[in-house]
Amino acid sequence: METSEKILAAHPFFEGLDHALLKMVLTGARDVSYKPGQMIYREGDEAEQFHIILDGKVSIEIFTAGRGAIVIQTVGPGEVLGWSWIFPPYLRRFDAKAIEPTKAVALDGKFLREKSEEDHHLGYELLKRFSRVLLERLQATRLQLLDIYGKHS
Repeated sequence: METSEKILAAHPFFEGLDHALLKMVLTGARDVSYKPGQMIYREGDEAEQFHIILDGKVSIEIFTAGRGAIVIQTVGPGEVLGWSWIFPPYLRRFDAKAIEPTKAVALDGKFLREKSEEDHHLGYELLKRFSRVLLERLQATRLQLLDIYGKHS
């Protein structure tokens, strides 16, 4: 985990985060890997962790009747996967699937929710960072909608 700690300390998501808070965030962190085609989670699953992608690519998808899976966004090295652990009812809102061999660090969202209630500074710092992730997802969805509905016949 020491290697991951050094990598994550330099990661833009954690930029400017107090070292003591970073160490708390990394409590329970573990290295994970996924094979191409492997589901990382499905919509409706309990959301108890999030990932920092170190290597590989993951598709974020929604499933629709008649069209199947629609890729909303693809995330890769240096990006964050998963924000549903922050918001009740703590259930996944999308599917996530590895599309190539993927290595990541999984962080314990449930633990961080509890610690954020105790230390509001930690909670504020995490919400600032995840707000950026949510904004990126919203922008990606907007672009996807423009691509789908913006074409003229």
